[in-house]
Amino acid sequence: MKLKINLVLGVAALMVSCGPKLPEIKATIITETTPHDTDDPAIWVNKVNPEQSIVFGTDKDEVNGGVYAFNLDGKIIQEKSLTGVSYPNNVDVEYGFKLNDSTETDIMVFTEREKHQVRVYSVPDMTPLDDGGFKVFADETDVEMKRPMGVSIYKNPKNGTISFFVSRKAGPTEGYLHQYELMSDSLGVKANLLRKVGAFSGQKEIEAIAVDDASGYVYYSDEGVGIRKYYANPEGGDEEISLFGSEHFKSDIEGIAIAKYVDKGFLIVSNQQAHTFNVFDLKTNVFVKEINLGTVETDGCDVTNTALGSKFPNGLFVSMSDNKTFLYHDLGLLKLVD
Repeated sequence: MKLKINLVLGVAALMVSCGPKLPEIKATIITETTPHDTDDPAIWVNKVNPEQSIVFGTDKDEVNGGVYAFNLDGKIIQEKSLTGVSYPNNVDVEYGFKLNDSTETDIMVFTEREKHQVRVYSVPDMTPLDDGGFKVFADETDVEMKRPMGVSIYKNPKNGTISFFVSRKAGPTEGYLHQYELMSDSLGVKANLLRKVGAFSGQKEIEAIAVDDASGYVYYSDEGVGIRKYYANPEGGDEEISLFGSEHFKSDIEGIAIAKYVDKGFLIVSNQQAHTFNVFDLKTNVFVKEINLGTVETDGCDVTNTALGSKFPNGLFVSMSDNKTFLYHDLGLLKLVD
């Protein structure tokens, strides 16, 4: 099986590397640079004033890493940025986490890799809710298997419960991802392990994760072989639904973003070593097209189709680039829909 997969990826790499260079879709905005090593963004939409929305982006460093907050002009918002973080890797946001029966808050979750934990903050006030962090993969004895990388939040549309999936630097062939439920009571917020789920090919690693709340699916990049799809709700079971996309990537399959419209949806996945993105139909997994957004070796990306003012009237696509920046594109520039 591995020989077959490697052959397919090898042919795909040859096809991508020998094909014509795609025209670049120029960024609307390029952010200010971070000090160390950008990785993954998440968009928080200000539902009262969309033009005051925030893009959070991780900047990796073992001692003074950060999760930087950017405004829609790409400027760093110092008072909402977190620094002194030990290798923050991936970040995600969710809306309406219940602190108690009468209080809700939006939240930001990110992995702190070298401390083997996940952090949870309220947004936009940036108050920690985790008493210093929630340890993940705690039952592992191998340090490499305890180092979290990717994270994505799932809000169950039926009952409003919120959980997050987290991946790691290394792991087993089964149960690579762990899913934790966030719960709050009079003693504070807790993260309880729900399950261990998801296959791993044994090649490279798994970092990028994205959840489609409405349809209840979680997608993640098994970097050497393709995109894997599972049920986000544990009640759906732990069996893999599909593995797809490998033939369309040159090498490392990375960041995932989900763009949804009324009648269709798209999975946008970083073709890291080709410096492009591949777009798939969300319902059928069928390849739609490849686009060049001017990024270099993109690790992570995020998207919203909510209009965010005059610069982003069609929504916003944010992607990391290897020069310590994040690129903003008005979503309409990607021409996903007519």
